[in-house]
Amino acid sequence: MLKEFKKFIAQGNVMDLAVGVIIGSAFGKIVSSVVNDLLMPLIGVLIGGIDFTSLSFKIGEAEVKYGNFIQNVIDFLIVAFCIFLIVKFVNRITSRMDKIMGKEEEKPEEPAKPDDIVLLEEIRDLLKENNK
Repeated sequence: MLKEFKKFIAQGNVMDLAVGVIIGSAFGKIVSSVVNDLLMPLIGVLIGGIDFTSLSFKIGEAEVKYGNFIQNVIDFLIVAFCIFLIVKFVNRITSRMDKIMGKEEEKPEEPAKPDDIVLLEEIRDLLKENNK
């Protein structure tokens, strides 16, 4: 069992995933700082000096902090947009590299036609030849 575990951990996919999680975590901190320290204060000024993190209301003894929710939604949207831009950039670079290297996009193979369709096409072609 220990050997299997070592083999599993040493696989490239697991190591790639670990690196991706670590980099993603660091990237998340950067985006959170941009949102919390740069964007949200500016948005707050534009809409009248509202600090989103302090937005809340009480229901009985419970305090609902919906400002934190708004903050997290904006964080998510910015992270998702940044990831979209990165993926788009990588795809563009990859396609350009493929063109430079002479690789063409593989076209999916057409599914094989059923035998009855092939037979009907052959009959059609023979009839066309006889009518000429």
